[in-house]
Amino acid sequence: MQRRFLDYLVITFKGIAMGAADVVPGVSGGTIAFISGIYEELIESIDKVNLGLFKTWKQEGFKAAWNSFNGSFLMALFSGIAISILSLAKIIKWLLHNEPVLLWSFFFGLVLASILYIAKQIKGWSVKLVLAIIITSVLSYYITLAEPFASPDSPFYLLFCGFIAIIAMILPGVSGAFILLILGAYQTAIDTINNLRDGLLTGNMELFKDAFINFILLAVGAVVGLKVFSKALNWMFKHHKNLTLAILTGFMIGSLNKLWPWKQVLKTRVNSEGEIVTLLDKSILPNAYEGDSQLLMATLFIIFGFALILILEGLGKQKNKV
Repeated sequence: MQRRFLDYLVITFKGIAMGAADVVPGVSGGTIAFISGIYEELIESIDKVNLGLFKTWKQEGFKAAWNSFNGSFLMALFSGIAISILSLAKIIKWLLHNEPVLLWSFFFGLVLASILYIAKQIKGWSVKLVLAIIITSVLSYYITLAEPFASPDSPFYLLFCGFIAIIAMILPGVSGAFILLILGAYQTAIDTINNLRDGLLTGNMELFKDAFINFILLAVGAVVGLKVFSKALNWMFKHHKNLTLAILTGFMIGSLNKLWPWKQVLKTRVNSEGEIVTLLDKSILPNAYEGDSQLLMATLFIIFGFALILILEGLGKQKNKV
């Protein structure tokens, strides 16, 4: 496919939209790719990235190897994703520290609407599908209650988180940031991105080095996960679509507990930067919340997040009609 510079610029903007989605728990980068019409090309291009590229490079040259996996498309797209993530991470970190109730309310609304978005795609309801939703809902709910089995600062745990979170790139409806949140590594990932950028801009090589190591661990886990999951998930989606959607729906229903805006801290830990952060908490009613519950504003942010997904769904329907 021959593309002009303007075409690649449009792809970069689509990448920026995907990056923004990937930073926010509840919105999937895969969903944005699906809505913007590049999902299938993205999956096919990723699937072509393998060790055979080195053989093509050796025999036919770099240009042939580059074109064989649609390198220009992937570079334009991932450049947009990187720009977006680096830009938004600072804002997210500030909101996590200064407006946690409103931020989690917005995320809660996003995921609530995403559940309906995924469930609506299930065709031919059956007892098996209902049971799949119930079982995965209960399972994911209890996962949100469990104490993390490893510290988010652990190198091996970061590899694991990158490995699992990349699912968002492959399957529309699942947010990588949401998975990182469930695994307790969301804030670590946000801090890594911020420290990577700040260390580079300020010349603080110590800060940059630590963040770069974490970034590489997440990235390596993501690359491995991408190759492991891509074929399996695409096969599941094509051959057992309804069951896959039912499992995703149940997973997100049970996980709403993790996004509930009003929490009581049960346990804390000291992270790698010497800060006291939450290790374990539980959901409580707004009137039991210590401090300002911001109930009215929180409700508005839940509605706003919910409406945003409905707008994206509407755009997707318009795209399919064209």
